[in-house]
Amino acid sequence: MEDFVRMLEARGIKPTAIRLLVLRSMAERGQASSLADMEERLDTVDKSTISRAISLFHKKLLVHSIDDGSGSIKYSVCRSDCNCLLEDLHVHFCCLGCKKTFCLESLPVPSVQLPGGFMLESVNFVLKGRCPVCSRSVLADSPD
Repeated sequence: MEDFVRMLEARGIKPTAIRLLVLRSMAERGQASSLADMEERLDTVDKSTISRAISLFHKKLLVHSIDDGSGSIKYSVCRSDCNCLLEDLHVHFCCLGCKKTFCLESLPVPSVQLPGGFMLESVNFVLKGRCPVCSRSVLADSPD
């Protein structure tokens, strides 16, 4: 729990019990989480409290948002050295089988040369396909 306290304090967020619970749940999930995912995981916590915590985390750059085309914004905990600048951005992968969204932090978003006069402010780079678990089940079900 001390790691989560340090993560909050490093971003200037007061470590309350609920914020620690939300952060720990997001970090331990191992994939991006929507607000609905978190409400389901933390069903004893008030929905508006979860929403406020995630909004604060996003504002303070503790989590980044992902629009994976599912209709729900997903959130993932940032690395400690991330400032959510363009050079910090990485590719995301949305599995068409299990509907999970993963951060692929080892894959930076490709650089794009924009025409003159255009100013880039954000990038959303999402690949879609099958995660390792779902691709194994597709291969196992396919006829030889």
